[in-house]
Amino acid sequence: MNNTFDILIVGGGPIGLACGLEAKKAGLTYLIVEKGTLVNSLFNYPLHMTFFSTSDRLEIGGYPFPSIHAKPNRNEALEYYRRVADVGALNIKLFEEVTALVPEGELYLIHTNKASYRAKHVIIATGFYDIPNRLGIPGEELEKVRHYYYDPHFYYKQKVVVIGANNSSADVALETWRKGAEVTMVVRDGELGRIKYWTKPDLENRIAEGCIKAYFNSRLTEVRENEVDIQTPEGKITLANDYVMAMTGYQPNFAFLKKVGVKLSDDVYRHPFHNPETMETNLPGLYLAGVVCGGMETHVWFIENSREHAVKIVKHIVGAQAKT
Repeated sequence: MNNTFDILIVGGGPIGLACGLEAKKAGLTYLIVEKGTLVNSLFNYPLHMTFFSTSDRLEIGGYPFPSIHAKPNRNEALEYYRRVADVGALNIKLFEEVTALVPEGELYLIHTNKASYRAKHVIIATGFYDIPNRLGIPGEELEKVRHYYYDPHFYYKQKVVVIGANNSSADVALETWRKGAEVTMVVRDGELGRIKYWTKPDLENRIAEGCIKAYFNSRLTEVRENEVDIQTPEGKITLANDYVMAMTGYQPNFAFLKKVGVKLSDDVYRHPFHNPETMETNLPGLYLAGVVCGGMETHVWFIENSREHAVKIVKHIVGAQAKT
């Protein structure tokens, strides 16, 4: 088996798949390496999650995404990307994690937990969903503190504290409340944040009528087995509690980016260096694609506006090869 490719793509999410489709269309040899299942982040989304985007904005490689809903849900997206991988006959290795990536002359040597590969070019399309932003408070290590959410039924008749004010927090609060949880929201700012337009009025009404209790300009300060402390503008309060849903967002794998040599900005956003016209980093032949490009600003890039990264990258690679 030939383990040398024109392009090795790290990450098998929608943008990694889009890069593979573009490489194949250009006649380049490529391999997609994904540490989990296909579109692993989407698989780990909440069971009943609905996308903000319409299905046409989630399409890759020119493959139509039919949906019976105006906005597709998680299961439809999994079905779509799985079909794209099959019909597109993508060359992909699943459950294989990249552990090292080092320059080797004009190539890159890529080690995984299962094999080693060489590639003329590497695309990092690893997203941001694997590493949650931590609260940094006593008790956060307890099992009752969850940074991921799947099915609301689990929280039936439980006292749930939801941390955050954006889409994920809103969905968790409303869905668990509707399945019989006693829900309290803790919001750092004085108002709700970026929430889907069909969800925000629902949550505002539930808060207004008292079905969901919300503490604004407040923060969780400590978690214990059966209770939590919340610092509010009126002072500290203690609530009985079964689960804390810390919907505080996620961040790219900065340790991996630094390990392979990608420069990061020295401000709070930690933007990985790349040329926005070509997506090439400070390392020749190494590119970024998708949400990872935004650093801590994970709300900047989505499937719908980063699909073009695949086109830019492959165009640049083909152009560079034509000059040699």
